[in-house]
Parts: sequence; structure tokens; C-alpha cells
Amino acid sequence: MAGRLENKVALVTGAGSGIGKASALAFAKEGAKVGVVDISVEAGEETANTIIEAGGTATFIRADVSKAVEVEEMVNKIVQIYGRLDCAYNNAGVAVSPRLTPDTAEEDWDRVMNVNLKGVWLCMKFEIPHMLKQGKGAIVNASSMVGLIGLPKRSAYAASKHGVIGLTKVAALEYADASIRVNAICPAVVRTPLVENIISSDPEAEAQLLSMIPMKRLATLEEIAEVVIWLCSDASSFVTGHAMLVDGGVVAQ
Repeated sequence: MAGRLENKVALVTGAGSGIGKASALAFAKEGAKVGVVDISVEAGEETANTIIEAGGTATFIRADVSKAVEVEEMVNKIVQIYGRLDCAYNNAGVAVSPRLTPDTAEEDWDRVMNVNLKGVWLCMKFEIPHMLKQGKGAIVNASSMVGLIGLPKRSAYAASKHGVIGLTKVAALEYADASIRVNAICPAVVRTPLVENIISSDPEAEAQLLSMIPMKRLATLEEIAEVVIWLCSDASSFVTGHAMLVDGGVVAQ
């Protein structure tokens, strides 16, 4: 049986690890040709090779999403290789050490904004024109449950993720009648390698994380990737401008 994205072309930024990697693998499993983008050559190539070894189609492209020239080249290269761009998951993001708002360093603020918010804007800036030419497209932007609520000592991260939701809603309205859908995904804490390292080094960390989540478990990478795939598939054809929580009930409290 054909996959939900058979013969589609998908782009995933931050695809070298975590949610980005899981999503790139999920796109390939559903039949898409995948543009694997990451700032780390080693990590990005590993993801692309994993897809190819499993019988899928993928191309690794190194890019820093905070730099316009690199983002433009990234999108153009994917279109040159595969002829079109049907789906984009603008996932690349960074976080910095938690600090009270007055104690946040300016360089940390700028880094978070440049990658998490400006990076998403730059990706859409160059993705949307290609989607307009072909008459259709689906974009998913990486926000967070912290894009909808406050979290102490995370001022830069929360501001960037709130901004992604606003940006998503504006772009969704601008292109709703052009058959380009733009949505955001808002996960809670996900069982990524980074989170696993934190838990293993601090016995109390997992209990503290679970205490926030009504479902009393962390999300898996595959659960987040599945929502990304759904938002890019025809199953969500009337969904746009939506900030979809995948948070185990945190924000419902």
C-alpha cells in the first residue's frame, strides 16, 4: 500500500537528531523524497544514509537556518534535485541555559531568536514562492507548548516559540486561498537524547518532568513525527493556521 506522502518532496531542518531525525525518517517511510538539512554534516549525513539504506530517497544539505543565503541555497537545491517542494518541516531550533529574564545574556537572546524565529521566517520566505509556482504545499513550523504558556527562566525560548505561532498564523492567512497550508506543532517534553542525558545524570529530573504532565510520561520522538506527517498529509487538508499541542494535557490544566 502506498504511503501517505508517496512521491512527495519534503524538507526537514534540524534533521540530524531528535524530532527532526525522527520526522525525516517518517517522511521517507510514508514515501516522500527527503531533503535532510542540518548544520552538522556528520549528523545530517547519518540521517540521510539511514533513509537510503532503508530503501528511501534522501539528500543531505548543510545549512544554517539563521543565514538567508544558506536557506535560499538549501531550498533551491532541493527543488533542483527533486523538481518541487511539497512539504516542509521547519524544525531547527536551539535552547540556552535557564536564566531569569534580567540575567539572560544578550548573545543568548540573539542566538535563540536568530535560529528559532528568524530561521522559521527565512525558511518560509524561500519555501512559499516554490509552493506558489506549483499551486500547493504544506508547511509545519516547530513551536512548543512554551509557545502558548510561560515558563520561568525561559524568556528567550518562550518569546521565540510564541513568535513562531504568530508567524504561522499570519502566513496561513496570507496563503489560505493558494492551497498552501501553514501550521505549527507544540510539543511538551520529548524523550530526546538530550533529555535522556539529563535524566540519567539527575535522578530527580524525570520525576520533576513527569509531575507537569497529566499523562505521566514523556512523548516519544515517533509520536511527534506522526503529528508532523499528519499535518503535511491530505488527511489534514482543511487545517491551517493551527498551533497543535502534543503535550499530554499540560496546557489543559
